[in-house]
Amino acid sequence: MKNTNYIQYGTKCNTTELVDFISHIIKTNEEAEEKNRRKTPICIWGEHGIGKTQTVEAFAQQMKYEYRYIAPAQFEEMGDLLGMPKITQNDQEKDTTTFIPPDWVPTEEGPGILLIDDVNRADDRILRGIMQLLQNYELVSWKLPKKWHIILTANPDGGDYSVTPMDFAMLTRMMHITLTFDVKAWAMWAEKNQIDPRGISFVLTYPEIVSGERTTPRTLVQFFENIASINDLKKEIALVKLLADACLDPNTVTSFIAFLNNDLSKLITPEEIVFSKNFEKDVYQKVKNVVEQQTKRVDILSVIMTRLVNYITINHQMKFKEAEINNLKQFLKMDFLPNDMRLIALRDIANSPNKSIMSINSDPELGKMLLTGKATKAK
Repeated sequence: MKNTNYIQYGTKCNTTELVDFISHIIKTNEEAEEKNRRKTPICIWGEHGIGKTQTVEAFAQQMKYEYRYIAPAQFEEMGDLLGMPKITQNDQEKDTTTFIPPDWVPTEEGPGILLIDDVNRADDRILRGIMQLLQNYELVSWKLPKKWHIILTANPDGGDYSVTPMDFAMLTRMMHITLTFDVKAWAMWAEKNQIDPRGISFVLTYPEIVSGERTTPRTLVQFFENIASINDLKKEIALVKLLADACLDPNTVTSFIAFLNNDLSKLITPEEIVFSKNFEKDVYQKVKNVVEQQTKRVDILSVIMTRLVNYITINHQMKFKEAEINNLKQFLKMDFLPNDMRLIALRDIANSPNKSIMSINSDPELGKMLLTGKATKAK
């Protein structure tokens, strides 16, 4: 049974909020450095496979920062952290011991990020050795160059993780935040990184399967990458099950097989909605046939809507033509679409950086709903 009494620190957040947090702290640290004040490292807590490391790496790439990575759990000797000693002569020509920095230590001025990954999986001796680095951005005979920032990741304490507890002397040297799984934020990331769309629809349909044990965002991506080359998943269901069993827990595998058997992997795509030549036949009827069952499948509508809004947001430089905007209007006016979902979608579109679709809000029915926040009867 999963442990729910984990000890973590800082506010729980999704990846978007985490990136905003990192950006703010780095900006503050840069201002502090200019005034010869101490910078403060960031520690990101969270369960395994949730995307802590990947988020930091992607942030560094986006900002065009230099990036260095260390996993102190792999350090066996203090020399791996401090470097190797050598004898040199000082100004008085007396022998003195200095340390040659390890090869992971940056030598050029930043901006850059040093990521200390899974810090609390390190041996206690290594963990204590890191404290000076967190305090002064230096160790013994070497220091980090200017404009370098330290970010750490850590797994929760107080549970079944094999971690070394950090005392308050170490904890108080850092700013803390806890990354949690947010299905909509993950779906946006997955769209941007071209994860198999069938996998995105599956996670949006069954968000509860991300258990944090064997089924994590990381293992799901492993699975989706391995099925991406299989065109007909239902036809190759035996192979698909083998691949799923290899990295996911049994409940997730069962849910994915049901997802395939119910043909939910063939849900209409954002592209099919936007570029439809016959909306009534190719979109309205297709969606209605899937949704209007004995029990209305609002969850399926939510999946389709989330992917559509993400598509618009990601393709913010795309100029939608009049016919494509009309398709979006007709989709938002579908009579079986719940009004609360319609309003949320309208607000998301209004906040989209894509200006070519702003004419959607000029539609009398949709515009009134957006302005008043009240439901209108759509066709």
